[in-house]
Amino acid sequence: MIVPLCHVNHSYTGPLVGFVSTLRVGIKTPRSSIRSCIASVPSAAIHSNRFSTMSVVLKRSGQQMPLVGFGLWKVPNAQCADTVYKALKAGYRLLDGAGDYGNEKEAGEGLARAIKDGIVKREDVFITSKLWNTFHEKARAKEIAKHQLSLWGIQYFDLYLMHFPISLEYVDPKDKYPPEWWGLDGKVHPTKVPIQETWSALEELADEGVAKNIGVSNFQGSLLVDLLRYARIEPAVLQVELHPYLTQERLVALCKELGIAMTAYSSLGPQSYIELGMDRDSPSLLQHSTITAIAEKHQLSPAQVLLRWAVQQNIAVIPKSNNHDRLLMNLEVTHFELSDEDMKAISSLNHHLRLNDPQDIHPALGIFA
Repeated sequence: MIVPLCHVNHSYTGPLVGFVSTLRVGIKTPRSSIRSCIASVPSAAIHSNRFSTMSVVLKRSGQQMPLVGFGLWKVPNAQCADTVYKALKAGYRLLDGAGDYGNEKEAGEGLARAIKDGIVKREDVFITSKLWNTFHEKARAKEIAKHQLSLWGIQYFDLYLMHFPISLEYVDPKDKYPPEWWGLDGKVHPTKVPIQETWSALEELADEGVAKNIGVSNFQGSLLVDLLRYARIEPAVLQVELHPYLTQERLVALCKELGIAMTAYSSLGPQSYIELGMDRDSPSLLQHSTITAIAEKHQLSPAQVLLRWAVQQNIAVIPKSNNHDRLLMNLEVTHFELSDEDMKAISSLNHHLRLNDPQDIHPALGIFA
């Protein structure tokens, strides 16, 4: 059975189930070693209730990032505050947001309500946000990050990511926010702000305590390696599209080698893109015979199988659901394991299907070309 190699942070006294991982993916570890490792964790560090979740330790800060979080993409503004509140009440301790999602104010309202009601403390919740493409110039990046904090109503982000390795012409938030991909004239305007300038801004945000950790999203290996050549603070996390139709094994292996944690978005594959007309007419992973057979064998839902496939590789997942039962079921993916045979069968579905490709918006945005 493929399990994460155990690493114990003896100074940690927060919740986790059994162990905390250090992102060593796909290493076969004897059960006796796992039991030995679990036994070495201080008793205060083992907190096994329904609010517990496996975590990864982020380099530099040593902070724990839960492996199962709640994603805020496409959560409607009118429902967002209640959705966040219910997710936190259900036990989620990671919220994945972004300036581009346009719902950070409402997400912050849900968080504030949960704090007021004693469900969580601010330090209990790992909050991720992202810098949008129109704010890549250094001064603008720092300015908008602080604006995003004000929308959330918090003092710091636990993780702040560069959303895409793409710079677009600045759009004043007073005129349009979020600006999305298009200028006020309805056209896409790529600019030539280098990634190094933007990363320097994120490093300063980390220095100032605006973000405890910084990272990138939608980067491929070559850009990641280049970033490490000049980064004063190395990225702690890479967030990418990753599901059984797009397994990205080489990128996963690279991040493992570099000690960079990974977060997968669109873990359910085409399902998230149907309403946008971007599913590329791909068969649903939730209904794929390989996934449903594994789900039936283990008495799981297909979504649980898909999420566990990523989590078992020490890759964080950020599903969303408005259904309370599914909220709880998604959290439970840290409580079981799939066999080697199951994992290989799921990975064999890979056919390099990328659903989120900016080149579909404009030919000059071919970051995956």
